[in-house]
Amino acid sequence: MGRIAKEVSGQTLCFIGLVGLCLCCGLPMWRTTYYIGANIVTGQIVWDGLWMKCVMQSTGQMQCKINSSIMSLTQDLQAAQALIVIAIIVAFVGVLMTFIGGRCSSCLKDESTMAKLVILGGVLCLVAAIICIIPVSWSAAYTISDYFNVLIPNSDKRELGGCIYIGWGTAAILIIGGILLCSSCPPQEDVYPKNTGMYPYQSPMMRPAGPYVPVRTYSPSVAYTGNYIQNKPHAATYSAVPRQYL
Repeated sequence: MGRIAKEVSGQTLCFIGLVGLCLCCGLPMWRTTYYIGANIVTGQIVWDGLWMKCVMQSTGQMQCKINSSIMSLTQDLQAAQALIVIAIIVAFVGVLMTFIGGRCSSCLKDESTMAKLVILGGVLCLVAAIICIIPVSWSAAYTISDYFNVLIPNSDKRELGGCIYIGWGTAAILIIGGILLCSSCPPQEDVYPKNTGMYPYQSPMMRPAGPYVPVRTYSPSVAYTGNYIQNKPHAATYSAVPRQYL
């Protein structure tokens, strides 16, 4: 029961991590800029994402523009596009393998193979977490360094967006789920066959496989001198007669 609960918990966490990776990839909130002009009416919020840039006016109107060229992005966002997509693919394969090899599913019958497949899926989730940490931390460091750069005007300075925090949380969830799945050790293989009710036994005097050889007989070396007569008549058997008592 404990092993099943551990696998289900790991599968749930890895699936949540996969959803978090999809959010990091789709949401345009890697960098955020709050700009307020001469009055509050001219205020706006600028969001920079992997695939688009969005601007929200103080009136509530929002406009988004898809990045026309990857060269218009900074180096950290260029690397994040490739790494986040790779992390999603790796995490998806890992989660799929954990569901196929889970004890709650009926795809496989061999417990040893099921456990090995679950462990491999947990390893892939750990790899996806490491891949996710790299672009998120790189983008955070790039944003912080630009924020404290005195050569950049205040209107162009960026702050950490929501996707950065989602990425860190997603990596932590994937690591915990991968550890839970990797701790499901495969059972030891049985030495004796199952469902036979008998132990294999091999006689020490067993002859090797080959053509059948009849049993060899030997003639007696000394002639029989006894008084045994074949078909000799025997006396009638004794039968007791019940005795009468007075």
